[in-house]
Amino acid sequence: MDSFKAFRIHSADGKHIEARLETIGIEDLCAGDVVIRGAYSSINYKDALAATGTGRILRKFPLVGGVDIAGTVVSSDDERIAEGDAVIVNGCGLSETHDGGFAEYARVKGEWVTPLPEGLDLRTAMALGTAGFTAALAIYRMEQNGQAPEQGPIAVSGATGGVGSFAIDMLSRRGYDVTAITRKDTADEYLRSLGAHDILNLAALEITSKPLDKAIWAGAIDNLGGDILGWFTRTTKPYGNIASIGLVAGIELPTTVMPFILRGVSLLGIHSVEVPRALRIAVWNRIAADLHPEHIDRIVTREVSLEELAGVFPAYIDGQVTGRTIVRLG
Repeated sequence: MDSFKAFRIHSADGKHIEARLETIGIEDLCAGDVVIRGAYSSINYKDALAATGTGRILRKFPLVGGVDIAGTVVSSDDERIAEGDAVIVNGCGLSETHDGGFAEYARVKGEWVTPLPEGLDLRTAMALGTAGFTAALAIYRMEQNGQAPEQGPIAVSGATGGVGSFAIDMLSRRGYDVTAITRKDTADEYLRSLGAHDILNLAALEITSKPLDKAIWAGAIDNLGGDILGWFTRTTKPYGNIASIGLVAGIELPTTVMPFILRGVSLLGIHSVEVPRALRIAVWNRIAADLHPEHIDRIVTREVSLEELAGVFPAYIDGQVTGRTIVRLG
């Protein structure tokens, strides 16, 4: 562990971003009480924003990129975690305020570490990563709030992305009737293979400005924000749940209070970073059990090494990526 490879993001002025593969030592990493030898990480849209400077993700520089890592503990000062444990860390400020998972070693706080559940291996955990965790967290919270398959169809926007793909797969496995919403005309076969019952083209939707519209959905998982999230509030059936995850279509929420007070619709914010450890462990355990996707091999479209990382991110920014990419750290 004298030196190892890490993909670090630099900025001299907080505006101009330079990301590159470097050789560093453990002393160069942020402080933490658990050291992990990384096996796999994964690429999320947020990672692409950070590495290209397209979005202001990092709060300090330099930092190792990557919001996910799975590997084996090599040292621990936390009594809950032992040397040799297989573990996952996702979110928790990685690649925002703390060095992330695009490295052969990571040093993190014990509070952030999730034991690898029985039924998952390290590669599968990162095939899922933050995207799979976020989809599962959305379903977990919706079902806590009374969502059930017999209530009717669930809409998933941003359906071809990592979160959307896993949400479709997980919901379908749980017995939900899923409608996928996408801009991509060529994605029908892919989405149906994951379990989507119906597919709608985002451009063809008639999104009105009525305070209430025809109630269509028993619930929705929204990865876009903006107009479509507002439309979901107006078209969700009484006591349905909408899980709000993304904002690529806008940060505004064009709606009124009427869906909430006349139909009892619930809008659930899904934030995968600062999740209490007990809830994080519970969600990962569900992922290893009844929320385990059945079509991971279809969702994971490629695997890259640390050396290949820099060339992968532009396609994410351009919206040209379907499914998930695993990063091999060893």
